Amino acid sequence: MLRWLAHIYWRMKRGLTLGVRGVVLDGRGGVLLVRHGYARGWHLPGGGVEPGETMLEALGRELEEEGNVALTGAPVLHGMFLNPHASSRDHVAVYVVRAFDWKGPPKPNLEIREAAFFPLDALPEGTTAGTRRRLEEILHGKEPPARW
Repeated sequence: MLRWLAHIYWRMKRGLTLGVRGVVLDGRGGVLLVRHGYARGWHLPGGGVEPGETMLEALGRELEEEGNVALTGAPVLHGMFLNPHASSRDHVAVYVVRAFDWKGPPKPNLEIREAAFFPLDALPEGTTAGTRRRLEEILHGKEPPARW
C-alpha cells in the first residue's frame, strides 16, 4: 500500500513519468496478464521506471515482482505510448517478451491479486481496452499509435 501511495505522489510531483509493460507470450498461444488490487480489469504486467534504472532493468524487476517471470533473452521494444488515462505526463514503453522462465503464479498480495497465462483467443472478461489494443498490434502487425 505504501508503495502504491508513493507511486501516486511521485506521479503528481514529477514533470514526466516513465513506465514499462511486458507482453509475455509463452509460445503456446498464451499471454501473461495480471489483476491488480487497486485497479479493475486484467492488465499487462509492468510499472514505473525507478531513478537510476534503465527501462530494461525496470521491465525485468516488474515482471519478477508481478508475474514471477525471469527474463532469459532480450525483449523487443514494441512502442512508446503517451498514457493520458494516467496523466498528461505519463509515458509507457511496451516490450514483447518471448524468452523467459516462469516460476509459476506469484502469491497474491495487496498489489497483485492474480497473475496467469490466458489463451490469446480467450482473454478473461475485464481485459482492459489498452491491453487488447497492444495485443492486436503485436499479433497482427498493426502500427502502434502514439497514445495508449
